[in-house]
Amino acid sequence: MKNFMKEFKEFIARGNVMDMAIGVIIATAFGKITSTLVSNVITPLLAFLFNSPNTDALNITLRAAETDAAGEVVKDAIILGLGDFVGAIIDFVIIAFVIFLVVKAINKGRAAAEAKKNAEEEAAAAAEPEAEPAPTTEELLTRILEELQKK
Repeated sequence: MKNFMKEFKEFIARGNVMDMAIGVIIATAFGKITSTLVSNVITPLLAFLFNSPNTDALNITLRAAETDAAGEVVKDAIILGLGDFVGAIIDFVIIAFVIFLVVKAINKGRAAAEAKKNAEEEAAAAAEPEAEPAPTTEELLTRILEELQKK
């Protein structure tokens, strides 16, 4: 159990967890923005197109509500809420498109950084003079023998 807690503390202490937490917070805020866009801008436009005060025109009533003589509802209506479903789809498409743009920008930045790094490495390699290959054991022994013979 102690090892488990130690591993958990190390996991939490890593920067990736903090980055993920920040991403979740930003995603939540962005989700609210897109939900507001859909409910307050796009949905009214759809309602206008269907000549309805809201997207109820997109809903399909499978069974109407049944009432008794006093006007009390005996059986609730069964309605397919296609208007809400269309709103959720639009919400998803907007979020997916923005995420696509962000990932595309990140990948483009990474590719540019990688290309710059590769160019720097190639320039550094070209600037370094060619090193002589290390002598073999036989060449070293021959040199030592020649030095000894000179003495």
